[in-house]
Amino acid sequence: MRIYKRALCFISLTFSLGITTVNAQSLKLWYDKPARVWEETLPLGNGRLGMMPDGGVSNEKIVLNDITLWSGAPQDANNYEAYKYLPEIRRLLDEGKNDEAQALIDKNFVCKAPGSGDVPFGCYQTFGDLNIKFNHGDGKEPQYSNYRRGLSLETAMASTSYIVNGVTYTREYFTGFGTDVSVIRLTTDKKGMLNLSISLSRPERAEVSVNDNTLQMQGGVKSGTDKPGMQFLAKVKAVLKGGTQSAANNTLEIKDADEVTIFISMGTDYKNPAYKNKLNALLDAAIKKPYELQKQQHVAKYQKIYGRLNLTLGQSKQADNLPTNQRLLAFHKDPAADKGLPVLFFQFGRYLSISSTRVGLLPPNLQGLWANQVQTPWNGDYHLDVNVQMNHWPVEVANLSELNLPLADLVEGMIEPGKRTAKAYYNADGWVAHVITNIWGFTEPGESASWGITKAGSGWLCNNLWDHYAFSNDKAYLKKIYLILKGSAQFYSSILTKDKKTGWLVTSPSSSPENSFYLPGGKHASICIGATIDNQIIRELFNNVITASKTLGIDAAFSTQLKEKLKSLPPAVNIAKDGRVMEWLEDYKETDPQHRHISHLYGLYPASLITADGTPKWAEAAKKTLEVRGDDGPSWTIAYKLLFWARLHDGNRAYKLFTEIMKPTERTDINYGAGGGIYPNLLSAGPPFQIDGNLGTTAGIAEMLIQSHEGYINLLPAIPDSWKAEGTARGFKARGNFTVNFTWKDGKVVSYKVTSATPKAVKLKVNGKFITTKSVKA
Repeated sequence: MRIYKRALCFISLTFSLGITTVNAQSLKLWYDKPARVWEETLPLGNGRLGMMPDGGVSNEKIVLNDITLWSGAPQDANNYEAYKYLPEIRRLLDEGKNDEAQALIDKNFVCKAPGSGDVPFGCYQTFGDLNIKFNHGDGKEPQYSNYRRGLSLETAMASTSYIVNGVTYTREYFTGFGTDVSVIRLTTDKKGMLNLSISLSRPERAEVSVNDNTLQMQGGVKSGTDKPGMQFLAKVKAVLKGGTQSAANNTLEIKDADEVTIFISMGTDYKNPAYKNKLNALLDAAIKKPYELQKQQHVAKYQKIYGRLNLTLGQSKQADNLPTNQRLLAFHKDPAADKGLPVLFFQFGRYLSISSTRVGLLPPNLQGLWANQVQTPWNGDYHLDVNVQMNHWPVEVANLSELNLPLADLVEGMIEPGKRTAKAYYNADGWVAHVITNIWGFTEPGESASWGITKAGSGWLCNNLWDHYAFSNDKAYLKKIYLILKGSAQFYSSILTKDKKTGWLVTSPSSSPENSFYLPGGKHASICIGATIDNQIIRELFNNVITASKTLGIDAAFSTQLKEKLKSLPPAVNIAKDGRVMEWLEDYKETDPQHRHISHLYGLYPASLITADGTPKWAEAAKKTLEVRGDDGPSWTIAYKLLFWARLHDGNRAYKLFTEIMKPTERTDINYGAGGGIYPNLLSAGPPFQIDGNLGTTAGIAEMLIQSHEGYINLLPAIPDSWKAEGTARGFKARGNFTVNFTWKDGKVVSYKVTSATPKAVKLKVNGKFITTKSVKA
């Protein structure tokens, strides 16, 4: 005990030094030029509202977002005759006629048209643009100097400053965590120098007007039904110090002002019929509150979440004196010279999670909160075969636990439509969701068998829901989600069928997300019997429901049924002749050995069916699988591979994947293969922008430093050589509702502290040795 007390004394000193280091390595993105394209603009958000200013000198364009703005509407795209074709599909699969089974699925076992290609499925959309045109004196394009724009992760505020004709112009931007209104403040160091016009625009379905010096944009998006689509409204008001304000041509005109504060209040009628009254009240309240007080409250409320965790990875030869786009280029050439950039990127991921998620609203979609198009790539929807799950992987370990709750709410809304889909296609109990969903509760298969029939989505979502319980130990939450977990388990339990070759209980039809294989005759197919991901998800889900049943003291009979089914499931891993994990029950040859999805390693991450210490043979097979898959891909794929290698305790390979994802890119095309990277504003590129690459990498960095999925807390399980010299981690979370602080030097933990709400026994692995101790009361 004496040694432990000394460690605690040392840890308090270490963390005071650590926080100083974090502040010294200011956690900011900054640039010395205005943004040329949207992928250079800076993302601001408060979980509902989003802004992306480009910092233009003469003309500034600020893209506006509201996370609830979706086209489309609830629909029933189930084919209620589909289940009648299930016996024939299974017969064809049993006979090895996978291609014929797939053709039958395409004809009779997908959703009704138009599927995800149009409304009423709908898409997440940009709200519109706020345009500010500045006149710096003579009406000509000004010559400017000392330009700088940036984003502070510690305050969730952006800024722009420059000098024109000896006058310093400064702008501050934030989406208020306190007022729920977006704010832009314009100042100069000389009075009467602000001359500008403000307008609103949107590519379609919006009307702009001005009334009583309030700029307004309202409209409604397409629903695809006989009912109106979602309605939206934005109001903009400018408050001046000095100068004059007028309106003309649906534009606010401001002349000779000393200061201008622009307030933007926006909303939709999504679950909020009184949205107009609400946004008017928010706007009125914000205008009446002093600017400095608004800013103070905004920072305080944001910091209450963001400030829970600190991380340093030692000293850097390369400080943050380079603009972020140049710093990214320098890091790609010499990663070891800048240990601050991984910290910046990790905290940027936490910032993005906080900024795009609010309890009681929607979870972040494929683009988080930020979109600059009416038709976003892949509808900006919720992909259920890795992407929305990856969006939530960092939130627990990175001490943002409550940000998992909007996903649980979204899933809860899928239960009733999922029950209809389960009956329509499988005549099954419980509920199911396939590959894609939206805010309207879409659970049907997609419109093509090659990708749309994968039914692992609902089970995979249950993993995310379970993770929140595993980290929080919140039994009230477990009770709330139990019926969701049970319903998913009921579905899988009722569709399991005995495989004629092996006798195992498997899913049929099945598929490994978006991948395909060659049949013996040379044809190829995606549809199979018992894809590995199905087997792994079902095994994990059944065990979690059994645990929940025991913890809550309910449903003993159903728990017993699941235990019996578990005995007949295939092993979590089958190893092929070449030593790799088999992706399908048959050892098929894949059509694309470097395919972006690596779904058959679900058991390695996010599940814990494959572990480096517990199942070494399976871990070795996972390594061989990853070697063949390669290290490139879309950004989310690279992030997933980073996570896999971290779970395999190969820190240097995980770090190689980190440097791979940090490739600078400006590509914006739709990409399904190699070529992922990072845009100048540090958003991840598939391309195009998908937030899952950011958030998956954030989870990966955490996984390199701390793991807790094997029944104990493992410190520095996959630390790369580059980070071994020294480091401090404070505020990381572990399963069991533990908070963990630790420091290291030369790759060895030199101090640690584990806290929890009440002191309890905790098992750790520290410097390769197991230790059982008691946590300290938080």
